[in-house]
Amino acid sequence: MGALFQLSVRQLASRSRLLLILILALLPVALAALISALGEDESSNEEFINTLLDGLLIAGILPIVIMVLATSTFGNEVEDRTLSYLVLKPIRRSLIVLPKLLASIVVGGLVLIASGVVATLLGASSMGAVLVVLDGNVKAVLALAIALFAGVVAYTAIFTWAGLMSSRAIAFALVYVFIWEGLISTFLGGVRYLSVRGYTLAILHGLDDKSFGSLGERVIEFPAALLGATVTTALFFWLAVRRLHRMDVP
Repeated sequence: MGALFQLSVRQLASRSRLLLILILALLPVALAALISALGEDESSNEEFINTLLDGLLIAGILPIVIMVLATSTFGNEVEDRTLSYLVLKPIRRSLIVLPKLLASIVVGGLVLIASGVVATLLGASSMGAVLVVLDGNVKAVLALAIALFAGVVAYTAIFTWAGLMSSRAIAFALVYVFIWEGLISTFLGGVRYLSVRGYTLAILHGLDDKSFGSLGERVIEFPAALLGATVTTALFFWLAVRRLHRMDVP
C-alpha cells in the first residue's frame, strides 16, 4: 500500500499539475491581501466570506483542483494497461483504491487548505499583508481547515469513482461541479443536503457560527452536514472498490 501511495503521488505531482494547483491556490491569497489592504468596513466580513471563501475557494477552486487530480488517479494504469497487474495481485481492492484517494488528498488537498488558512488570516488582518492572529481567528482558521478537509475528501471519493467509470470523467465532473454544486444548489435549498459544497459550508458555520455567521441563513444543519459528508465519502469509496472488482481490465 505504501509503495502504491508513493507511486500515485509521483504520477499526480507532475510539473504541469503542480503549477496549475499553485496558481489556483494563490488566487484566494492574493485577493485576501487586496481586501485587507483596502481596509475594513461593516460589510467586509460578509463580502470576504461570500465572495472569496464560498464563491471562489469552496465553490470553484477546490472542486476543480480535486477533479483534475482524482479523475486521473487511475489514468496512467488504464492508459498503459498496467492496471491488470494491480488487480491480479493478492491485494484487496480497497487497499488499491485507498492510496489513490490519499494521493489526491495529499497533492491537492493540503495546498488548498493552506491557501484557505492564509487567506483567512489575511482577511482577518487590518495591516495588509501582516498576519495578526488573534484569539478569535484561531477558531476560525481551525473551522475552515476542517471544513475544507471534509470537502476535499468527499470530492476525492466522488471523482475517483468517476475516473474509474469513464474515460470522459472530466466532462461529468465539470457538469457536476458547475451545474449541480454551483447553480442548482445555490437556488434550491433542498439540494444542499446532497451537495458537497453544502456540507463544507455547513461544517464551516457549525464549527464557528460567530466568525461565519453570514452563512447561517443558507446552510443546512451541522449534524446533517457531518452525516452527509461521511456517507458521501463512504458511498463513493465503496462504489470505486466495487467498480474495480467488476470492470474489464485488459
